[in-house]
Amino acid sequence: MKNLIPSIPILIAVLSSARGAEEVRFAQVGETVTLTPTKPNGARYLYWSCCNQNEVANLNPIASSWTIKSRMSVSTSNSALTIKQLRDEDFVTYTFSKLVGKDTKVSVYTHLHYTPSLVMDVNPSSPLLIGESLSVTCNAKTPQNLHRKPEIYLLDPQGGRVKTGPGTNSFKATRQHNGNWTCVVKYNQKQYSATVPVTVLDLSPASSSYQYASYSSPLTIPCSIFPQITMDQIKARGFQEVHWQFYSKPSPSVGAGDPKTLFSLSLNKLEWKPNRLPSLNPVPAQKGNFSLTKRPGKKVDTGDYVCTAKFDKDVTLTRTIHVEVLEIIAYPGKNLTSGQQLHLICGIGLNMSSDLQLKWVPPEQSLQSDLVHANFTITEVSTRDSGKWRCELWQGSTKLTSEEITLKIEPKLSAWMLVIICSAAAIVVLLLVLVFILCRRRQRKMRHPRHRLCQCKSPKPKGFYKT
Repeated sequence: MKNLIPSIPILIAVLSSARGAEEVRFAQVGETVTLTPTKPNGARYLYWSCCNQNEVANLNPIASSWTIKSRMSVSTSNSALTIKQLRDEDFVTYTFSKLVGKDTKVSVYTHLHYTPSLVMDVNPSSPLLIGESLSVTCNAKTPQNLHRKPEIYLLDPQGGRVKTGPGTNSFKATRQHNGNWTCVVKYNQKQYSATVPVTVLDLSPASSSYQYASYSSPLTIPCSIFPQITMDQIKARGFQEVHWQFYSKPSPSVGAGDPKTLFSLSLNKLEWKPNRLPSLNPVPAQKGNFSLTKRPGKKVDTGDYVCTAKFDKDVTLTRTIHVEVLEIIAYPGKNLTSGQQLHLICGIGLNMSSDLQLKWVPPEQSLQSDLVHANFTITEVSTRDSGKWRCELWQGSTKLTSEEITLKIEPKLSAWMLVIICSAAAIVVLLLVLVFILCRRRQRKMRHPRHRLCQCKSPKPKGFYKT
């Protein structure tokens, strides 16, 4: 069995001597431990020792500085010994001593006891596929001279207690097993823990299985492998293919009717093969992200989008995203006259759950205020209602999407305006009649002039002629 992590986590039991109060603490290999003695009042010579009185650190009273080993440090204020990045050889007996005059007094006697605590055996060592075996061991061995045994239990990644007491637990890996497993030890009203991550290859859960679009806003349909898993690891576990399918509405359930295949992923070059849908675009799949992006939605986009990833050993991962498109309907239309009745309807193509709300945002100059319902009627619209009306879909304090409609309201003609328009029209007609009469009279005069001119073929000029 291979280990999922490079080193086995270790619990450390820390005991005081009979001279001090009993204390038990737990730590893990690779962590940092700090051992704090009682306050060394009046002491000039201080030192830490271990391994049969071999000195670890000592205080130089002249320079007022500590001489210490690597990975260790001592606080100048309280003489606490800190051991960084615990290793197996650090689990020995440590003693703090102080010299007051000619007497040497032991202030703190601390024992670090090596004991395996939490072991995660996984086969194979790479990320597990769903259905593979998972073995978890939670154990804490403590010194025999404890008055009572500590409480030990195992927590799963969701924080649920799997088992109380030391031992090994075996599971068939599921997506719920992905995350940090924790071995907890309680003693003397104190709690200590060691954690180990387990990775189960799965599609990342979407924030919601429902996604909402509108005619004026784009949309992302999510589908991706957990981000901490690389594409090389995915391929190593027998990755075969990924494809998207679409079930249009209305359909009673996913799988009803004939689905449309939108895209399929080529493993050789990690290139998508599209099905000629211009409103959809897949993101590059180099990092295990198989999501789709959409332009502003249309009503025909409503439906179920299914992302399927296939692996060896008949392992199939699926994610279904239900897409709903928010739309606004204005009856009798968007171009109205003042005084007309208007019905505005905003909604999505299903019965909304109780955690969804629709909010209307009218134009700034509009006097409409009672807009608490998705569908409402304005008995008589006015020119103040002209402009952009926005309908927003909210879930709690999060706005999911919004849609806009532009209304054009023409002013209503009053009686005085009708009189003025009719008078102006009559004047225009009279002017046209007058112009017509004048033109006719002018033409008549041109045809019948008062003095006619001679029309002889060879007119002779007036005067005297010789005969």
